[in-house]
Amino acid sequence: MDSGGRPSLCQFILLGTTSVVTAALYSVYRQKARISQELKGAKKVHLGEDLKSILSEAPGKCVPYAVIEGAVRSVKETLNSQFVENCKGVIQRLTLQEHKMVWNRTTHLWNDCSKIIHQRTNTVPFDLVPHEDGVGVAVRVLKPLDSVDLGLETVYEKFHPSIQSFTDVIGHYISGERPKGIQETEEMLKVGATLTGVGELVLDNNSVRLQPPKQGMQYYLSSQDFDSLLQRQESSVRLWKVLALVFGFATCATLFFILRKQYLQRQERLRLKQMQEEFQEHEAQLLSRAKPEDRESLKSACVVCLSSFKSCVFLECGHVCSCTECYRALPEPKRCPICRQAITRVIPLYNS
Repeated sequence: MDSGGRPSLCQFILLGTTSVVTAALYSVYRQKARISQELKGAKKVHLGEDLKSILSEAPGKCVPYAVIEGAVRSVKETLNSQFVENCKGVIQRLTLQEHKMVWNRTTHLWNDCSKIIHQRTNTVPFDLVPHEDGVGVAVRVLKPLDSVDLGLETVYEKFHPSIQSFTDVIGHYISGERPKGIQETEEMLKVGATLTGVGELVLDNNSVRLQPPKQGMQYYLSSQDFDSLLQRQESSVRLWKVLALVFGFATCATLFFILRKQYLQRQERLRLKQMQEEFQEHEAQLLSRAKPEDRESLKSACVVCLSSFKSCVFLECGHVCSCTECYRALPEPKRCPICRQAITRVIPLYNS
């Protein structure tokens, strides 16, 4: 903080940064809390014979946000795994991910880096059916790729290390990138897997559909049960809440520090102004009472003790106001008694 009592640029940047981060974290926390509340309010529907009757009695023959659990069953054809025999599913995701080491010019370290260079997702129509045999009701799942938590299982994973010649190694060191290899992954939603769906349930032409909700709510197709899904969301809410509180406290602490420094600076300026006024008043009284031949000596007296002559110059302010003994008695860090600027050097003053 400068002599004028105004916050420095660094303090403004710190306060602005913590305020922006706090606002961003609080926004994410509110969003997560809203999603958690929506999940808690979702209606649990049993996948049984009475499902159609429940939907037919509901307004608009739909439940806007419902939870339903069942087993995955393909409608017609299934997808076969490209790497695992007798592995059939309804969603297949093939991913090629490149792994490499990148030289960081700031930290002077090699950092791991990865990026997806190719990804393809195949889907076929599928239903959710009860685990019990003989129950004829089924729920058609629409737009499964729009769900935020698609419960895919990794069925194949293999890392193909890159083969490099000596010239390649030298070239990679010069360029700052060292390829490690390609990660090949296959994920599938298997036939018969248990799936928890959270979305809009609609009865249309005697068929039941599960589709993304229309009111901006989250669409879930998770391999976890509903209680685990809700618990994970609540844990995320608590995490973001703690982060928002921590950065909010840091913002308040920074603001309190700046305001306190401003208050102390203002009090110090008022105290110095009062001291200067008292000194000038006292000096005027002494000059008015002194004899004419003693007034010149009083003007040259030390402003601290008023008994010795001024004998040193303070730099960088340039004030001549103190004797050597009073300068040595000033508390650390030494400041000019007139302007309170820090004393960097002292030059002795010799009167001829």
